[in-house]
Amino acid sequence: MSGPSDLFAEPRRIRRGAALTMVFAGVLVTGAATGSLPDEGPDAAREASAPARTAPAGHRQAVADAAAEAMADGKSPVEAAERAVSRSGDRWGAVYSPGDFEEFEEAMDGRYTGVGLWAARTGDGHIAVIRVRSGSPAAEAGVRKGDRLLSVDGHDVDGRPVTEVVSLLRGDAEDAAAGTTVSLGLERGTRAWRQTLRRALLSTEPVTVRRPDSAVTVIKVAAFTKGSGDRVKDAVARAPREDGIVLDLRGNSGGLVTEAVTAASAFLDGGLVATYDVRGDQRALHAERGGDTARPLVTLVDGGTMSAAELLTGALQDRGRAVVVGSRTFGKGSVQMPSPLPGGSTAELTVGHYRTPSGRGVDGRGITPDLEADDEAVQRAETVLSGLGDPS
Repeated sequence: MSGPSDLFAEPRRIRRGAALTMVFAGVLVTGAATGSLPDEGPDAAREASAPARTAPAGHRQAVADAAAEAMADGKSPVEAAERAVSRSGDRWGAVYSPGDFEEFEEAMDGRYTGVGLWAARTGDGHIAVIRVRSGSPAAEAGVRKGDRLLSVDGHDVDGRPVTEVVSLLRGDAEDAAAGTTVSLGLERGTRAWRQTLRRALLSTEPVTVRRPDSAVTVIKVAAFTKGSGDRVKDAVARAPREDGIVLDLRGNSGGLVTEAVTAASAFLDGGLVATYDVRGDQRALHAERGGDTARPLVTLVDGGTMSAAELLTGALQDRGRAVVVGSRTFGKGSVQMPSPLPGGSTAELTVGHYRTPSGRGVDGRGITPDLEADDEAVQRAETVLSGLGDPS
């Protein structure tokens, strides 16, 4: 993401639910539970956040057995399952506690529990509020952009990594539900005060649209949460007919693959978006017919473009629909399946990989842009659009 916040942040738990802890850093739901893929029975295929080898046959049962044995011995089934996943060599296998999994599902629904403020470290080393969401508990309490954050629930935040500060703001998954409170120490100028905020269930803003000049509409997709694909389609439909489109996927670390496919349908008239395998069974994802195939399109990517965003980029590039501008993407294309464990936890294990329409694998390679660009990527994209011609 473009900056730290009380939602988009690095994990407070590294191994437990590695996918969850990088919620918008690459956990991709692709399963029957969300209608993303053909029915897999009780399971749902997901994509995680980095290259991984396929889990060996029987590994899922071994993890479940380890959790059951731990419960029988009076130990934590989650910790036992984590150890089993770790020993398997499945780098991006993950174990969720019940609270973690609920938090993950909320995030993929485009919701999160928090107070609605974004925090970052300033040049002088302090933690400051860099954004306050309108209508959020923080906004209603009068917290403003620029306020210095001194403490969270009595913990001094100076010197702490921003990720730790975010974790304090969020609270633990098990006891940070909507309605719980968090106490902030704040400073504005010469005034210092304490403010108690009540956490609330908030919605994310995964798709934003701006028009920097009269010939370009920029559609920024921060994450592929539920509904984001239709928002992209709506943004394309609403853009002035004379505009070219810049689809900005920089820093997009993933989301729901079904939403990425819907977004592809905004620019393609049907056809293949990606193939994938689940335990060797080959399948395909297709765009819907009726997309805008004439409007000039540039896709912006960088090293933070991951998973579902890479799937979309690869489809548009392979199909000759977009000029890709930026830097090489992250390189992730592994598929995982979650399954229930004794005690109510959930394990995710790698079962396969996806490929772009031309058959390219993404794992460990990423996608190479057609044109390299860094700081001036948007300006480069606008120049490319001007050379692609007027769609009318």
